[in-house]
Amino acid sequence: MKSRPTTRRGAPARRCGKVDVAMSSGRRTPPPSSPAATATMRANRGKDTRPELALRSELHRMGLRFRVHRRPVADLRATADVVFGPARVAVFVDGCFWHRCPIHATTPKANRAWWTAKLQANVDRDRRIEGELERRGWCVVRVWEHDDPHDAATEILAIVRRRAPRSTVKKREG
Repeated sequence: MKSRPTTRRGAPARRCGKVDVAMSSGRRTPPPSSPAATATMRANRGKDTRPELALRSELHRMGLRFRVHRRPVADLRATADVVFGPARVAVFVDGCFWHRCPIHATTPKANRAWWTAKLQANVDRDRRIEGELERRGWCVVRVWEHDDPHDAATEILAIVRRRAPRSTVKKREG
């Protein structure tokens, strides 16, 4: 009897053409439409993206200190890009493609049905996490990757100053 191929984590793998595709919670990831699509998706970073680094640089330049890639609430499975703990402000820097920017959202032509469901699930998760954090007293700020980092940082600075205990935010001279 032949043994069935498995993924590194031991989940059963399915054969799709020439590509083994891992099954995760019943959803099958379609095979890449081309080697170029594979290269593009592998190049996408989950954290420390250019827009995120630019925003963090502006926030730091304005005198703010923060935590990076932290869960605002320990028992909630959500990691914010920038967290201001004492002020209870969580900042998420969202990519236009992955989080369906109202201005720049696009849907790939290949595997359109799968991508539509996947990207909508991302948006639904974002809204669910945002609602839960707000219910627990946090202010959630979403910054799109196309937003000007200086403008976004200025807005965040104002929010943090309003919400932070007086001793945690220093006014910067100059």
